[in-house]
Amino acid sequence: MEVKGFPVLVVEDDTVSRKLLEITLRKAGYRVTSVKNGLEALDIFKSSFFPIVLTDWMMPEMDGVQLCRAIREEVSTGYVFIFMLTARGSTDDLVEGLEAGADDYLTKPFNRAELIARLKTATRILELERSLKEANEEIRILSITDSLTGSYNRTYMNQNLPKEVRRATRYNRPISLVMVDIDHFKRVNDTYGHQAGDQVLKGLVETITASVRSGIDWVARYGGEEFLVVFPETEFQKAMGLAERLRRDVSDMKIQIKGDTIQVTASFGVSGFSPSTSPKEISHEAVINLADQALYQAKREGRNRVVGHPAGP
Repeated sequence: MEVKGFPVLVVEDDTVSRKLLEITLRKAGYRVTSVKNGLEALDIFKSSFFPIVLTDWMMPEMDGVQLCRAIREEVSTGYVFIFMLTARGSTDDLVEGLEAGADDYLTKPFNRAELIARLKTATRILELERSLKEANEEIRILSITDSLTGSYNRTYMNQNLPKEVRRATRYNRPISLVMVDIDHFKRVNDTYGHQAGDQVLKGLVETITASVRSGIDWVARYGGEEFLVVFPETEFQKAMGLAERLRRDVSDMKIQIKGDTIQVTASFGVSGFSPSTSPKEISHEAVINLADQALYQAKREGRNRVVGHPAGP
């Protein structure tokens, strides 16, 4: 039988019952870890995630009801489907278990076919929950991504740049921004068409992304053919050197469109601050404004160059 990918944690103090559950579940294709009481289960659960838990009700040190409550209080990477194994049959007892956080229960001695059937139901629910999480994550990524270039969009920038600047000022760390604008981009669209312009924008982002630190630096589309590159933990002078390298990389970039080779240049405006040169508090708007001023100075001075305006007194 195919393993569904959901490991099972069995919590049972009776050795015979625990072994019987292990054998039954493994024969059904499940990956099983077993412990003999609730405290052991909670300890192992904190280091390893188990989406399915089968726990006995009556156990020493920590019983099944207490374990259910403890698991529900844990911050988890996903939903945990909890079965309560009990010899108790009264409605009040079952209600107590369900209110403690159990999703389902099985009466001892359990019937193998019923156990497997209920596990299949739990698996379907967990697969649905996983699919919904993946779909929600895909929607979240789309909501912060520029659909054309694959860079972050203005929404992401507005949400995260203030956090980056606040973090830098709070912990006295440097941060630098680089504003990038493609030179004479309208000429590309007018000469080769908007599809060619789209390819140039994509190529620019690919070139920049290949040259920055993955998971640390990030690129956002500021608008049109303008992009913002954020360099956390980077001094202003270091960012100036990085921008110059990016300028050369962009000028070397070649875009093939229907037999034509398109080459472009870009202008770069750099700003940033470090603990030694910046005031205690500075806004992200102020840093962007300085980078923007530097960019337009680069444009006025002939394009295809890097100009920097550091923040601070």
